[in-house]
Order: sequence, then C-alpha cells, then structure tokens
Amino acid sequence: MAPGLVEPLRRYLARRTDPATADDVLSETLLVCWRRLDEVPDEPLPWAYAVARHALANAERSARRQRRVAAKVATLDPPARMTTDPTGGQDPAGDVPLDEALAALRPAEAELLRLWAWEQLGPSEIATVLDLTPNAVSIRLHRARQKLREELRKIEAAAGHEGSRGRSRS
Repeated sequence: MAPGLVEPLRRYLARRTDPATADDVLSETLLVCWRRLDEVPDEPLPWAYAVARHALANAERSARRQRRVAAKVATLDPPARMTTDPTGGQDPAGDVPLDEALAALRPAEAELLRLWAWEQLGPSEIATVLDLTPNAVSIRLHRARQKLREELRKIEAAAGHEGSRGRSRS
C-alpha cells in the first residue's frame, strides 16, 4: 500500500462527510485495503477511492438506521428540551451557490463532478471508482457539467434579481 494514499483519501472523505465520520471511514478504508493488499492494482488511488466510497455508503446506511431508531425512541420518550444548531445551518467556509447547485443535481451526477473536480480524476480513474466504463463516465460527466452550469446560472439569476430589489434609482 503506497504511503501517499492516506492524504488523498482523507481529503476525499472530508469533502463528503463530517470530520468524525471521515476519520472512521478512513480507518475502515485503510483496514480493507490492508486486508486486500494482494488485490491492489498498480494505480492504487482510484481503487482506494472505490473502497472509501463503499465504506462511506456503509457508514451512511448505519447512520440512517441510528436516526430511525432515535426517532422511534424520541416519539416514545421525547427529550426534555431541544438544542439548535449553533451555526444556524450555515457553513461559513462553504461556497453557497456551488453547494446549492450540487444539491440540485442527482446524487450520482454530483459525485461524478466531485471526483472529477475535487479529486482530479480522469474518466478512466472515475470509471474504476464508480464501476463504469470510461466512455459512460465521459458522457455522464459532460451532461453533469452542463446541468451544473444551468443550476449555477439559475442561482446567479435569482441572486442578481434579489440584489436589485433594494436599490433605488436616482
């Protein structure tokens, strides 16, 4: 296992989930990679991204199950008081228009764009991560970029329109 895999995997996971989950999934990913050391290809990063993607999906399924159980418990025995999110649901470091545009896309399209832009993978590497053909990745990536551009235009148009409301013309 190449030592240069840990930081790219850490960044990959940090962009997709909260820090605690990212650390847990990174540990699980490295454990799986170690156990399957004889299966690691010559170009290990896309393969490791695929392992991380599956481990993250498992963690998300587990978290959903835990939330369902918590919801059932809360209906039977509601908490005495509710706490609010200290950030008000805002990510002060995030790119709000881009986050909104990505959220408007289908999850598969958003993940494809993240692999391409954030992880800087090419179509053949993305194909390895997503278990697709490079040709399918190229086509889907082209379409996803078009949809992202459209969503960003919509958001910018809405923001521009809202920004012009408060101005008075002299």
